[in-house]
Amino acid sequence: MSKQIVIFCDFDGTITEKDNIIDIMRTFVPEEQWKPIVDDIFAKKTSLRTGVYALFQLIPSIRRKEVTDFVLNRARIREGFGDFVNYCHEQNIQLLVTSNGIDFFIHPILAPYAEKINRIYCNQSDFSGENVEIIYPRPCDEHCDVDCGMCKTTIIRGYDSNRYFKIVIGDSITDLEGAKIADAVIARDYLADTCEELGIDYQAFANFHDCIEALATFITRTEVTQ
Repeated sequence: MSKQIVIFCDFDGTITEKDNIIDIMRTFVPEEQWKPIVDDIFAKKTSLRTGVYALFQLIPSIRRKEVTDFVLNRARIREGFGDFVNYCHEQNIQLLVTSNGIDFFIHPILAPYAEKINRIYCNQSDFSGENVEIIYPRPCDEHCDVDCGMCKTTIIRGYDSNRYFKIVIGDSITDLEGAKIADAVIARDYLADTCEELGIDYQAFANFHDCIEALATFITRTEVTQ
């Protein structure tokens, strides 16, 4: 039975060259406050949901414009992303952005490409209180106990495996659980290293032209259809 390709693509450190959350913390929060939280996330002592929430609680809401302007001015889209979006659109590949990042910077950055992206999943921000609060509209389902925050595996499982060939593109710990259940993985940085350690098959990428080349090989497979 032929399948349609659906892509679950990370944002921070994947679509953008750097992790925007880490950049925000380095600029607006003393290192001794944010770094232990990040270290605990990677050591899996703190869940993604709890950790990201705690990070943004370190930032006063009054600095909203300053933080937003900083990200929008500093963020750099990874080479080839525009071509990649067009390629997916032309090939009838469903492209979903699945991110544990935050809406106040993700939506403006992706605005030039949004028309050809099928859907953007990310966390929401609330600046009405004293400090920034993160809202998680996509929690883990009964099959995930990682406490992801924005649960990528829940979204992936929402696509019927009999109908879809599922591809995860990412770079970080937020993509690992999704990589474990995907049909194919395109990875860099932490995700590539961890896939190596766990024996998860993947294709490496440095830019989105590499991702296009990888997709071309998937399209030629007999079980995958446009």
